[in-house]
Order: sequence, then structure tokens, then C-alpha cells
Amino acid sequence: MNIKGSTNIVGLIGHPVEHSFSPPMHNAAFDELEMDYAYVAFDVNPSDLKSAIDGAKSLNIKGFNVTIPHKIEVMQFLDEIDEVAGLIGAVNTIDFKDMKGYNTDGIGAVKAIEEVTDIKNRSVVVAGAGGASRAISFYLAKYGADSITILNRNVERAQSLARDVAGSGLISEVIADSISEIGSCLSNADILVDTTPIGMHPNINDEPIALAKDMHEDLVVFDAVYNPNETVLLKEAIKAGATPVYGIKMLLYQGAESFKIWTGRDAPVDAMEKALKDTLNLE
Repeated sequence: MNIKGSTNIVGLIGHPVEHSFSPPMHNAAFDELEMDYAYVAFDVNPSDLKSAIDGAKSLNIKGFNVTIPHKIEVMQFLDEIDEVAGLIGAVNTIDFKDMKGYNTDGIGAVKAIEEVTDIKNRSVVVAGAGGASRAISFYLAKYGADSITILNRNVERAQSLARDVAGSGLISEVIADSISEIGSCLSNADILVDTTPIGMHPNINDEPIALAKDMHEDLVVFDAVYNPNETVLLKEAIKAGATPVYGIKMLLYQGAESFKIWTGRDAPVDAMEKALKDTLNLE
């Protein structure tokens, strides 16, 4: 990377950001296309969020990714919110050209899953009812899922999310239940999406939300956790003969979508994926 006076800056804001894999992924993309851009991570305290956005505008920064804890609060400082990001109620990408916020987390998950199966007319079970579940559930509905069942330990949270997704008009059948019912829910499901942090580093030996006996070989299993790459849930899925989809793919495709928003160009996905795998020490 050759930083010059003309170099365009994009980046990440969050608190903390030291763990992020986005800088190597995006900088590899800019290098691949020989674009005069650089991607930098900025640790922004919540009390400094407004001044960070104002400062970025003044410094002619081209775009930001937004991570925890700023995804909701940042919306009040933007001029426009993409329709689906508005339904989700959170933004993870800002384009400073028009001060518009987007949410690419859900589309990242959808594109990861669609590498192996269509979502249209499929029955999907989503474990978890937090921010990731919300983003993914709206995009599953947008991409034509036949039904979505949202499971959570706190059933009221699952019910609240199910009402919101059903109320979007994107899908008619959204069900909520306890995570303890996952075994019976999976018997007729086509896709399982796990948005819980279970099995995330350093707790890599957590008991998975579902065991091999709960799954079947026609099931596609996506885990949003990407560190470790092969979570306890995906190990169980492989044992059951189900098709695994790795969380690194969601990170990859949400990044590719942000890249296109900022630059107007298709992202070099292969170069980005190689950088991610190198960073995670994967083969």
C-alpha cells in the first residue's frame, strides 16, 4: 500500500476495534484493484460519536463501517437511512457522499448461504434474537424465505422480533419459540442460522445449540461466529451429514457489499477471502 496525498480514506468505527479483521480484508481489495484507497480502524468512545462523524465529514473520509456499540446511535447523525436498514434499526455502513446509512450484515449472511442453496421458498430456523438475528431475519424475508422460526432463551425477545419481521410485509409466516424446542423445529427445516455467540473464541468448547441427532443431511447450517472457523455447531452439522456454511463468509460478503457502496465497483471477493484466511491462519 502506497499512501499519497490523494489517497481516499475509509474505515471502521467501534469501541473496541483492535480485534477487527476488516482492515486487512479491505486493504487487500484496494491493492488487488490498484485503487488509491486505505482502510483504517478508529476506536471511538460512545461519548465522542457525533464529533467523530462531524470530523470524518470535515476530513473528507469516504465511508465507514460501524460496529458495536455504535450501530444504532449513529443513525441520528445521518441524513438518510436505507429502507432495510431502517427496518432493522441499525447501520453498519456509512457512505459519506450522501450521508446515508446501510446495513450489510444481513445481506452478507444471505450471500454466504446462497453459495450452497437458494433462500427463496425455504423454511429457516434462526437461533438468537439479538442484533445479528434481526439483521439476518429481515434479509431472509427480503430474499423470499417461505417461513422463519426465531428461537431464543428469552421467548419474549423472539416474539418481539417475529412481530417486527412479520410487520415488514416482506413475509407472512414468522414464528417464535424457545431455543429448547430447536430439535423439533429442525426436523422440517431447510436452513439453520445460528446468531448466538455460543462457541465463539475463547469459549470454543461450549455445548452447541443443536446436536447431530437434531439435524439431517438435507439441512444447511450457517454459524455467524467466525473465530473459530469450525465451531462446535458446524462440527455437529458435519457429523450429521448437513451442509456447513462458515461465518467467515458472512464477514466476507458484508465487506464486499460495503466496498461496492463506497466505490461503486464490484469487490474482488477472492482477494478479500484470501486476506481473511491469512489473518485467521486458515488453509
